[in-house]
Formats: sequence, C-alpha cells, structure tokens
Amino acid sequence: MISSADKGNSILVLPTQHYEAKIQDFIDKNNFQISPSNPTKTFQNQIRKTINHSPTLIPSDLKWKFINLNPSAPTLKGLIKLHKTDQLIRPVVNWRNAPAYKLSKLFTPKINHLIPLSNPFNITNSTELIRQLLKTPNHIYFDICFPRHFQNVFKYSYHINQKHFERYHITQTR
Repeated sequence: MISSADKGNSILVLPTQHYEAKIQDFIDKNNFQISPSNPTKTFQNQIRKTINHSPTLIPSDLKWKFINLNPSAPTLKGLIKLHKTDQLIRPVVNWRNAPAYKLSKLFTPKINHLIPLSNPFNITNSTELIRQLLKTPNHIYFDICFPRHFQNVFKYSYHINQKHFERYHITQTR
C-alpha cells in the first residue's frame, strides 16, 4: 500500500496488513463503539424534515442544494506517523458525504458572523503565535523538556511575560 506520511511531505510504502493493523490499533485505543445499525439514513431524514420546516432559513427553491442525495457515514483515513512512536497514525475524517455537510457549509459563515467567538488565547497557526509573541514587550523565552510524553520532540518554547516573573518573585537562573 502507498500512503502519505503525517509530516515531511513523504510517501510511505507498507504492506496493507500493517496499515490496517495501525488503523485497528487506533480504533481499539480510543474506545470507539460499534453501532448496531447505520444511523446515516435516520439522520438524513431528520435533516430533510428540518429543511422542509425552515423556509425562512432556506428558501424552498434552494433546499435541494443542501440535501446530500447519496449520503454515507464519514470515512476514516490514517496518515502514518514516523516522528512519534507512541501514536501510530493521525486520523483524517472525510465528512463530505455526511448528511449535514452541505448544511454546515451554509451555516458556519452565518453563525460566525452573528456570533463572533473572539478569544485572545486562540491562534490559527504557529506563524501567528510568533507574531503575537514578538509584539509583547519584556518577554522571556525558556524551554521545558517533556521526555516521558514526547519521545522524539523534547523541547517546546514558552513565552512568559517579565511582569509574571516579577509578580511571582521568580528569578532567572543560568
């Protein structure tokens, strides 16, 4: 089997049995439960009823655009992790065929516009984090090691404001 690796833009070739074993191990370790029946059809019927009873949100001439005509349960694909030994895969879930996918695409921008969830502690990526840290005056960086939790990645940089050190009487050691 040919698969993408989780990091490094690499391609991985491995026997199908190994890939399936890694997926099964992920499922077993994360306490997934097998459903006695497939709820996709029931969920699809509930979505159709909701759309039909919501003409102010979705006009009747456009409702066909937001109903997935051939829905299926989301599928799981695993990207093999080469850089971590304790986690074998990064799960990637494909929701595009799920019954509510088209509705979520319709309502997510509307909800975000009506209810902005601005939180000063949220960041979108590491580049934004670095920009925010560089704007902070009197900053100090230090490294913390987590050898038990991260076997291959040992150092994480943290930002601490100088005022925090002064407030808690923490002295800098070298």
